[in-house]
Amino acid sequence: MHGVKRVQYSQAALEAKKQRDHDKLKAYLALSDDVIARKKSHDMSNEAFELTTRLLRMNPEFYTVWNYRRDMFIESLFPQRSPSEVNELLSDDLSLTFELLKQHPKVYGIWNHRRWCLEHIPDGPSPDDVNGYRNSTWNKELFVVEKMLDADARNFHAWNYRRYILATMPFPPPPKSELAYTTRKIEANFSNFSAWHQRSKVLTTLWETGELDRVKSIEEEFELVRNAMYTDPDDQSVWIYHAWLIGNGNYAARLQFEITSIQELLDEQPDSKWDKKALVDSCLELLAKLRDIDPPRRRRYDEIAEGIRSGNEMQ
Repeated sequence: MHGVKRVQYSQAALEAKKQRDHDKLKAYLALSDDVIARKKSHDMSNEAFELTTRLLRMNPEFYTVWNYRRDMFIESLFPQRSPSEVNELLSDDLSLTFELLKQHPKVYGIWNHRRWCLEHIPDGPSPDDVNGYRNSTWNKELFVVEKMLDADARNFHAWNYRRYILATMPFPPPPKSELAYTTRKIEANFSNFSAWHQRSKVLTTLWETGELDRVKSIEEEFELVRNAMYTDPDDQSVWIYHAWLIGNGNYAARLQFEITSIQELLDEQPDSKWDKKALVDSCLELLAKLRDIDPPRRRRYDEIAEGIRSGNEMQ
């Protein structure tokens, strides 16, 4: 890398490193063989459980070991413990996986195990507060996933997990607060495809529940997208969201306005690929709607659309 001084190692140092790597690999393979042998013999002991912890710290992508660990929870550890103790065990595993995610933020097995832990949080702590453990855990998880997205705002694993948390929380925050969250993430980085995708999900919910006026909010969304277009006209995420907005509008005037707006951007950025594609898509969308509202001329609209497609394919 530029600016980084290259370190020259002595032959002795290289040999020592080679030996350490060899010893680590040897220890890993021995531990792996031990754990797999215990799994085959159906060993559900505490010792076996601790060995899975050691092995997963070394290799969190070892999905078979995650499965073995969950079997031990179900068959051995849970039946011996009270609900409060089960909750504590699962909290410990959530802490373990959080440590692993700091180094391996995109490993499926870690995220899947977190979901499994949440699905097994027991009722409690009392008959009068059956969601107490779950409410506390879910609130922590929402905090954790926000920290993960602060570290990498485009980690789609974290976004998927966030959607899961919000969908299963005993007492979820209002959807408008999630809309505000996506606004912050998008304004921090217009290239955040996952944030745009999350926004589309939240808006759909708000429209269906009547909490937002569909027509008015779409107008506001087009303004947000327009700002993003002019900031980075080559960003694919913005244009995909723009196409989604076009598909959710039901009026030709808006489509015509967007075609004009994109043409203005194209005049300023003649080399941009995505505004050309969006212009073509918008034209085709408008022609499809005109075909529906003006059937006598539908063949003419079909001919124009075919000409646009042919011209676009030739470029």
